[in-house]
Amino acid sequence: MNRTVLLSVIAITILIVAGCKQSKYAATNKIYKEQAKAFAKVLEAYPLHDSAGLSYASDWVGTTNFTMRRPNYVIIHHTAQNSCEQTLKTFTVKGQREVSAHYVICKDGTVHHMLNDLLRAHHAGVSKWGNATDINSASVGIELDNNGFETFTEAQLNSLILLLQRLKNAYNIPAANFIGHGDIAPTRKNDPNWRFPWKQFSEKGFGLWWSDTTAVQVPAHFDYLSALRIVGYDIRDTSAAIQSFKRHFLQDTTKRMTPAADKILFSLYKKYQ
Repeated sequence: MNRTVLLSVIAITILIVAGCKQSKYAATNKIYKEQAKAFAKVLEAYPLHDSAGLSYASDWVGTTNFTMRRPNYVIIHHTAQNSCEQTLKTFTVKGQREVSAHYVICKDGTVHHMLNDLLRAHHAGVSKWGNATDINSASVGIELDNNGFETFTEAQLNSLILLLQRLKNAYNIPAANFIGHGDIAPTRKNDPNWRFPWKQFSEKGFGLWWSDTTAVQVPAHFDYLSALRIVGYDIRDTSAAIQSFKRHFLQDTTKRMTPAADKILFSLYKKYQ
């Protein structure tokens, strides 16, 4: 095979591979666009038809002062699957588990943006943080490719930092509202796993953390359950709430409070006073 023919074969191969990459999710991208158009029609409808039996005024009066609803939380997950491709497949199959996230970050740092930030992903499930009970409607969900038993890669964490900074700037999300799936669903979830470097991220403005507790004196009357609730945890299952708190702030997966945990919780609790 001469050089010209060889180069032509290589060029054709590159085009075929590129075409495959572009068309791999063509079918699901089409469904996404159709769904977005359907939602747009709902937004255009006025007055919105419902079956509540309310008596509406006969004339619609459209206000001129409105914007899109914006997320106020960022929830960090691990995928609990064995590859980025497996997770992308899970999130693009319609009619089965119907789970999704706004972003998936692969081990090599590649970021897949899967849903407009202003739309509602199905990532949080039954969850609670403080008084918020419909976390899906108020949050952005980010999945890190990790089976739950691995250390997160440097490339992955670097991409996450850049993404979180963009989200924080775009939507003015408070530092305290960057939390984990295990924090909002302590009886069901443990992600991101205990290896996630929450301290490193808190130093960049994503999540709260605690300072040196050597000199901290915990009052004798300190109610750690009330403190957990004030920080945000759902304390209906006491053991699960303690475990979730310790996993996040101590990288410890046990279910009992300790003097060290008391000091850390008391330090965090005071931030809310």
